[in-house]
Amino acid sequence: MGPQNLALQVQEVRERVARAVAAAGRSAHSVTLLAVGKAQPLALLRAAADAGLTDFGESYLNEALEKVAALQDRALTWHYIGRLQANKTRPVAEAFAWVHAVDRLKIAERLSAQRPFDATPLNVCLQLHVGGEASKGGAEATEIAPLAMAIRDLPSIKLRGLMCMPPAETDIQRQREWFRETRQVFDYLNERGLGLDTLSMGTSVDFEAAIAEGATIVRVGTAIFGPRSPQP
Repeated sequence: MGPQNLALQVQEVRERVARAVAAAGRSAHSVTLLAVGKAQPLALLRAAADAGLTDFGESYLNEALEKVAALQDRALTWHYIGRLQANKTRPVAEAFAWVHAVDRLKIAERLSAQRPFDATPLNVCLQLHVGGEASKGGAEATEIAPLAMAIRDLPSIKLRGLMCMPPAETDIQRQREWFRETRQVFDYLNERGLGLDTLSMGTSVDFEAAIAEGATIVRVGTAIFGPRSPQP
């Protein structure tokens, strides 16, 4: 896909989001479209910004930092959505506004300690492990509450909500079941006073189901940019 086609793709995805939001009886502004640009060329991200997108998600750190630097002339919000190793927390704490996949207290503590003193608190979502797939990270449902309680008072962290990466499903009702499970944990945490406001759920293949179950951020890559380039 070339940059000239990006505006049409963005418009199509926005229309899909709007239909899903309306079907769920929700506010038109209740869902943020997060453009996932990992393994996509910089020209496509710039075209997406030209089309009005402001939130971008990355998970390959070196590539992400290059893009953040190259697009610093734009007023963009950068989200780190990949699994984060302890030895890579500093550049993420310095360059990003959001981290979506925190599943260990150690990672949150390092992000808090390494956040620049003059920056706003780093927005964090805890990753909930759903579906039992060993290849995917996340804290188990039984671990989430104590983890959230430990993280919420870190000085440079703002705990915002939950993120999940459920198993691939083609049936929308099965998709909804995984997202519903995450929303129920989210509700459980809020009943205990966590004050969370963010559910990062849904990708190009299932974001309508995620919106039906309360997603406030949908992470959309290939539906906007087309297939990703193979990584070396």
